[in-house]
Amino acid sequence: QVQLVESGGGLVQAGDSLRLSCAASGGILSDYAMGWFRQAPGKEREFVAAISRVGGITNVAVPVRDRFTITRDNNKNTLDLQMNGLKPEDTAVYYCAADLRSWGTTIDDEEYDYWGQGTQVTVSS
Repeated sequence: QVQLVESGGGLVQAGDSLRLSCAASGGILSDYAMGWFRQAPGKEREFVAAISRVGGITNVAVPVRDRFTITRDNNKNTLDLQMNGLKPEDTAVYYCAADLRSWGTTIDDEEYDYWGQGTQVTVSS
């Protein structure tokens, strides 16, 4: 069973950049398709980005497609989310997740098997 730990969140101003990382342990990262989700206060968890097992396929949600990039390094067992041009509406807890069954990308959070504890991103205007 893989354990996931996110890091890199914080308080930034609109227009700033952040790079979130997700460290995996207890498993081989290349066994999993990976994803990033976020949940803002009072809102449902929403899909942000996903990447296939070896990184050849990515899928980024439309609202952030021109600003966020998802990457992975299977040798280091890490997943990253580069976030540029942050906006106040990006404020949320960001979660990484692992999907054991998919060979592509998955946007449905119910398909993911393992989740990190989340990291808070707050963007001030």
